[in-house]
Amino acid sequence: MKILVGVKRVVDYAVKVRVGSNGVELKNVKMSLNPFCEIAVEEAVRLKENKDASVSEIVALSIGPKQCQETLRTALAMGCDRGIHVQTDLRGDYMELQSDAVAKLFQKIIEEKEKDTDLVLVGKQSIDSDCGHVGPMLAGYMSWPQATFAAKIDLEGNGLLVERETDQGTETVRIPKLPAVISCDLRLNEPRYATLPNIMKAKKKKIDTFQAEDFGIDLEPKNKVLEVFEPPARKEGIFVDDVNQLIDKLRNEAAVIP
Repeated sequence: MKILVGVKRVVDYAVKVRVGSNGVELKNVKMSLNPFCEIAVEEAVRLKENKDASVSEIVALSIGPKQCQETLRTALAMGCDRGIHVQTDLRGDYMELQSDAVAKLFQKIIEEKEKDTDLVLVGKQSIDSDCGHVGPMLAGYMSWPQATFAAKIDLEGNGLLVERETDQGTETVRIPKLPAVISCDLRLNEPRYATLPNIMKAKKKKIDTFQAEDFGIDLEPKNKVLEVFEPPARKEGIFVDDVNQLIDKLRNEAAVIP
């Protein structure tokens, strides 16, 4: 089995973002591997460690500016065997490069560069655009089965048994045969920390670089973001003396109870 894992470079989850005229400010901001992509990488590595899965290779794929090489090195340090960087200077937070173009770039990489891919693992969404479209779109373009929001992945014969998150709880779906696409949710695993020896080894692992424009895909956004603004500041809270005063304010000032 050969696994392709999508990894995205995003603003670090702990950073308090600043909003400018063109969206979230990206200059001089700490960037890191998207947390859901990190879960996808971890699951790929765990499958490789499971001898029953017979994983021959894990390839990490990232689309974005040259700094994405750092993100790929993180994935390589966690256990991926090599990386692919599709380089473009378009913003990847939905302002310029959107899910449709990303899914089509994944499709081109699979069809032209990694034809023997058996399984694609991606995060269920990125924490910048929160779209969650790439996995389902890619499955549609490839005509492959898919399982989204995966909370557990088990081997079953020539396929997989996937427990997936839903609004009502979880459900189990069977993928009888690979290839397939799976998007990974938060409960699937807890990603490992890369050890210093593996970080050093990652520096020597191969990363192939291609230009996004060379794949002949229309990278223009299909939707235009008209405005990005910060939510209004919350009003300062108050202390109440007792329950009766709290109920009175909820009823007469906030009007949230009858």
